Amino acid sequence: MKKLTSFLIGSLLLFSAACDNTAKTTVTAPEPGEVPVSPAAETRQETQEDAQSELRRRQLNADIRAREERNLLTTDRTERTAADLASEVRSKLEANIPGGALTVKATDDGTVTVSGTVNNQDQLAKIEPLAKEINGVKNVIVNATVAQPGR
Repeated sequence: MKKLTSFLIGSLLLFSAACDNTAKTTVTAPEPGEVPVSPAAETRQETQEDAQSELRRRQLNADIRAREERNLLTTDRTERTAADLASEVRSKLEANIPGGALTVKATDDGTVTVSGTVNNQDQLAKIEPLAKEINGVKNVIVNATVAQPGR
């Protein structure tokens, strides 16, 4: 009986953690609605180098392809869970917008909201088209801003 109780409690905790459908590109990315703070110059440089590494880009793109293939086999390609959409859009943005501190929130109806900061206007303009490349994304709301350089 103790093992069953432990299993049920563990399953409940795991399930509740998996239900959070906010995905972030970094741990320092702001929560939805929170005012973004510009990261320190050193932090920005380290993040940019990691995000731009060829290995990291290949990993993220392989992850996106694997998820898309799995979803094509198991579900309707336009009907996706909010958690899947948020996670895939976050991965897509992380691979293609280096140095961004973005938070992605999705709803079950296919609306994705992206908040946080990017380094320049070109990166800001990339957010919506990149997010719409993910199957199931129907609408993209961009609440991100261009970060002011840290002094």
